Amino acid sequence: MTAPPPATEADLFALLDRLGIAHRTVRHRPVFTVDEGADIKAQMPGGHTKNLFLKDKKGRLALISALAETKIDLNATAQLIGMGRPSFGSAELLMEALGVKPGSVTAFAKMNDTAGRVRMALDAALFDHDLVNFHPLRNDATTAISPADLVRFLEAVDGPPLLISFNAEGTPQLKA
Repeated sequence: MTAPPPATEADLFALLDRLGIAHRTVRHRPVFTVDEGADIKAQMPGGHTKNLFLKDKKGRLALISALAETKIDLNATAQLIGMGRPSFGSAELLMEALGVKPGSVTAFAKMNDTAGRVRMALDAALFDHDLVNFHPLRNDATTAISPADLVRFLEAVDGPPLLISFNAEGTPQLKA
């Protein structure tokens, strides 16, 4: 039995609409890193994100979505969420687990994790913004939604995400 193809941007928007989640998308040139899109972000309100796809030697996977400027101690964060020493997942593993390519990593990709392999963690600082911005499964657009609606989306596709606060040094702490 083969896995279904990954969800498309249209599939994502249809799901957001079915869930009653307001969203707004801006089209732009492809961007592969947080720094590459600085000029685009300057034109869009809300918190801008970075998304880190991690794996450990035992094959455990995690996706951390955080504000772009949040400092993250990856080793401490991995330990906090039950992983061993982390490394970034390969392009092949990213496509297999989340159905996206490098540069397009996003919390929205959890809709492709039908096996529930990837642990989802959110930076609590995302909730300091009225809107948060993520790629809609591709890196030539950015979609804005409210942080509360992001949680609703994640709960609908996977269950509640872990909420983590990071201090100025990047040390993580689970939020209740």
